[in-house]
Amino acid sequence: RGHESPVMTVEFSPDGKTLASASNDKTVRLWDIQGQELAVLRGHESEVRTVEFSPDGKTLASASDDNTVRLWRIETLDELLIRGCQWLHDYLSTNSHLSDSDKHLCDGISSKPSPTQ
Repeated sequence: RGHESPVMTVEFSPDGKTLASASNDKTVRLWDIQGQELAVLRGHESEVRTVEFSPDGKTLASASDDNTVRLWRIETLDELLIRGCQWLHDYLSTNSHLSDSDKHLCDGISSKPSPTQ
């Protein structure tokens, strides 16, 4: 759990609920304030030197020794849960090897319809 190389910088989100860390292991990691890892952001080809949240907390910028800056869309935990359940929907509803309770794992988790629906 955690980075595999030294951490170069950390940054709290504007709401104070999420911490981003940049590391020499070429990753950015997101943590909750209890220290639970929420996500590993991969994509840089060299050490990540710094991270910075946008003022609204919805975007995270990371800068690396690979001479790139990457912008990451940061989803809330609710958004991640909704997206995960949308992805699992067909599997949960059609897999005959799951128990009934497992098939209903995502019941009650829904998203607002998008304007294109």
